[in-house]
This record gives sequence, C-alpha cells and structure tokens, in this order.
Amino acid sequence: MTAKNEKVEDLPSKTEVPGPAGSTHQPDLNISNGITSKQDQNWGWMLSGVICLNVLMLGSALVSGSAHNYVEITTTDLQVFLIILLLLTSIWVICYVVYIARKDNAVVYKDGHAGPIWLRGGLVLFGLFTIIMDIFKIASYVGYLHCDSAVKVVFPVVQLVFILAQTYFLWSHAKDCVQVQKNLTRCGLMFTLSANLVVWMTAVTEESLHQTSTPNYEGNTTKLSGRSLYNSRASYGQDQCNCSHTSCGIFKDAYYYLYPFNIEYSLFASAMAYVMWKNVGRVSDLHTHHKLKFRLKHVLLGPAVGILLVVAGLATFVVYETEMRSNINDHKKAIVLMMHFIMNIVILLLMIVATVIGCAMYKVDHREHVSEKNPTRNLDVGLLVGSSLGQFIISYFSIVAMVAIGVNNYLNGLNLTWGILKVVQIALQNYFIIEGLHREPFHEVVPVTVIANPYILHPEKDLSSLEASDMDTNPSPVLTAHNLPGHTSETKLMWKRRVLKEICAFLLLGNVILWIMPAFGARPQFDYDAEIKFYKFNMWSAIVNIGLPFAIFYRMHSVASLFEVLLIS
Repeated sequence: MTAKNEKVEDLPSKTEVPGPAGSTHQPDLNISNGITSKQDQNWGWMLSGVICLNVLMLGSALVSGSAHNYVEITTTDLQVFLIILLLLTSIWVICYVVYIARKDNAVVYKDGHAGPIWLRGGLVLFGLFTIIMDIFKIASYVGYLHCDSAVKVVFPVVQLVFILAQTYFLWSHAKDCVQVQKNLTRCGLMFTLSANLVVWMTAVTEESLHQTSTPNYEGNTTKLSGRSLYNSRASYGQDQCNCSHTSCGIFKDAYYYLYPFNIEYSLFASAMAYVMWKNVGRVSDLHTHHKLKFRLKHVLLGPAVGILLVVAGLATFVVYETEMRSNINDHKKAIVLMMHFIMNIVILLLMIVATVIGCAMYKVDHREHVSEKNPTRNLDVGLLVGSSLGQFIISYFSIVAMVAIGVNNYLNGLNLTWGILKVVQIALQNYFIIEGLHREPFHEVVPVTVIANPYILHPEKDLSSLEASDMDTNPSPVLTAHNLPGHTSETKLMWKRRVLKEICAFLLLGNVILWIMPAFGARPQFDYDAEIKFYKFNMWSAIVNIGLPFAIFYRMHSVASLFEVLLIS
C-alpha cells in the first residue's frame, strides 16, 4: 500500500507541464490575467484619449470660427454645442456619483496626494464666482429675449447646473482609484476634461476679444476695438436690440470682471479630472501620505512684505486701469505706463532675490528626495513648466523687438528690463518649486525628557542602603531635549524651516498680484505700441493672445504649487 502510494505521488498531475529537461512546472494563471488586464487598460486609455482629442478639435474649430466676423459661425452656434457638451458631462457626473454610492467595493483605494483640501477649496471658490457670473449673465441676457436668441439665456443656466454637479463630484471623489467599470470611467473622465478645456478656450477667446484693441488704420473698416468688438460679436447692446430693463449695463460690467475666475475654475477642474483618470485601476494606500498642516508660526517677514507688495500692486493697477480707460494724452499715458513697468520690475526683483535665497537653502537642506510615483506631482510639474512657456514666448518676442528698435527712450528701456526679469524670475522659480515638491516633508522632532535612574547611576550602593536623605539632597541629573546632543541639529532644522516658509509665503503673494494685474485687464503689450509697430498688429496680437492665457494660468498654478511647498516645509 505504501509503495503504491509512492508511485501515485510520483506521477505528474494534470496541472503540471513537462519542462525542457523533463521537469514539470505549475503554469502561472496570473500571467494571462495580467496580460488581459494590461490590454484592457491600454485599450481604455486609447479610447478615452481619442474621445478627448475629437471633442477638443471640434470645440477649437467652433471657438475659432465664432471669433471672426467673416466666418458663418455665430456665438449662438457655439453655445448650442457647449450646452450639449455640458449636459452630457453633467449626466455622466451624476451617474458616476450614484453608481459609486450604490456599488460595494467600487473604490477600495484612495490617492492621498490627489485633491488636497486647499485645491478643492480653490475649486469651490472659483466655482462660486463662476456661478455669480452666470447669474449676472442670465439677468443681462433676459433683457434681450424680445429681439435675440433664447440660447444665450439657456447656456448660463446649463453652465450653472454643470458647475454645481461637477464641483460636488470633484470635492467628494477627487481621491478615488476606481476598480470597477474602468474603461467607462476613463472615457467619462476624459470627456469631462475635454468639456472643461472647451469652456476654458471659449472664456479665453471672449476675454481676448475684451482686451485686444484694434488700431484705427486704413484697412480697418469696422473701427471696432476691444470691448466694442466683443459686444458686436455677442449680439447684444446694438441699436436694433435694446435692453428691456435698465440694469443690463451694470450686469455686463459685473460679469466682465468675473471671467478670470471662470477661466481658472475650468483649468482646476481639468487638472483634477486628469489625476482621477490616471488613478483609475491604481492600487494606492491613503495612509502612505503624510498629513500636512498649514501653520505660519513665527513666520512674519515674508507674509508682511508680500501683503505690502499686493497692496502697492493693486493701487498702481487701479490707477493704470482707470487712466487707460479714459481719454488721456500721450504724455500722461507714458507716465502711467512708466509707473506700471516700474512696479512690475520692483516685484520681479524682490522675487528673484527671495528665490535665489531659497535655492541656496536647498543646498544646505539634506532632506531626501521623494521616490514614490505620484501622478499628481508629475502633473503639477508638467503644468508648471508647460504654462511658463506662454510667458517665455511673449518675453522673448518683446526682448527681440526692444533690442532691434534700440533703447532710445526710457519706456523701451523699462520694457526691455521687464522682459529680461520675467525670464530670469520664472526660470529660478520653476527650479525652486520643482525642487521643493520633490523633497520629503520635514519631520517633527518631539521633545523627549529622559530621567536618570538613581539605581543605575549608583551601582555600588545596595538597594537597602539608599537613604532618603541621599535621594533628596543629591537628585539625579535629568536630561531633557534641550541638553541632548541632538538639540543643536533641531535648532538648525527649525531655522531652515522658517526661512523656507518665509520665502514661500512671499513668493506666493508675489504671484497673486502678478496674476491679478493681467487677469483683470492690464494689457501693456497693447497700450505700449512698440511691439505692434515692430511685428505689426496681427502677428503681435496672435503672440499675446496665445501666450498670455498660459502666462496667467502659470501665476495661479505657481500659487498652488508654492502653497504645497509651504506645507512640505
């Protein structure tokens, strides 16, 4: 019986396959499953990418066509497309939220780095201002219903619903690593991303039409410029279509200043949707992320100087906008431009000095670099570098024009200095932010109190021979965190942290004022006509209108990234 069993055990089982040398091995069933899963993942990525590209290309064609008078695509046609796009996105977002809530184990893993509270808070803030903008648009367009298309009222209503649904979706599910219906989720997220980018392109185009002034040369038969050109394309405020109530002008002026928030909201939502798309099917542990707390203890100089810079910048910006919108002579216009150039140059110089100090601090900071793969961090770096190209393009074209023309007056010299400083400041700031994002967070050093054991310190004494008088009159030495050998390194650590926090706070506020000025209407690129005369209007306006939206986004994205570096510090 034993021999028989031994023979049976020697026989190969059905699941064993002979090897090349007569050996047998167990086939790994997980290999085929892994290959199938990888193929499904690649197919989902490809399909979702194709959907995104097609929506973006169609949206780009419609947005570009509606921006010109000689193309038979009206603003109403574009808004019909946007209504369909936003409705489909809203339906998908609502279905996702409902399905995830009802499906067990749909989201087993969370990405701790994705959707931090400050990013979601910024999204909610920008979304709130966008909703206010839509309400003002509805109030304004209602006055033209008797003589204009009702689509212009329907679009802000649909966009308002879309903002509410998407904001809740991103607030609640930004960290999700979906494990079910992965391909459908990828396609839905890419569709959401493309919808936000089309809305962004539309808002940027409208803002460009607001700000771009067409000069009065002989070939300009329309004689329209800036805001008048946009009003004509928007088909309201014309003589043949008068508003039915007296508040139309107030609402138009109000929502005109809220466009920057709509632009930033669309970009924030696009970035968060992309991170969710990258996290579909990803296995991530939420607890591996360090919980960073926002504290500005003992940090005073950076925020104080930064606030003074913001106040001074706002004051000069208000004066600049007020004077430029009024009919002023060339001499006064030159003085206002000089004030604006000098203010920007001072801001950039201070930021350059602070950034150099921060980069020097990294040389004495021996924190380890983060080795973990992080889609959020990779996206932050990519957006930072990519969006900075917009400002680089404008600055280099301006530098070339000023050098070619020659510094024959003080405005040319200030403009040239401004362009060079922008290039230097952005390059240094990119290095500072990227290096800071890839450093491990500072670890708190908890003060430790070590009480010496008297029985260890006096080994020659017997336990019974220790008298109370000895314990009272000769207390054992107590070692605290202040007299431990490592206290010196802790003090150095706190000093490094404070300097980095001061620099981050100052640079953050500096980027805020550099975002506010161009986002809310400052256009020295057109108010000072040196580049227009050198490149001619059509070429220079194309350079500015392409590069400036990315330059404005760069400043806001720098604010978000610097806040992250501040938390890590």
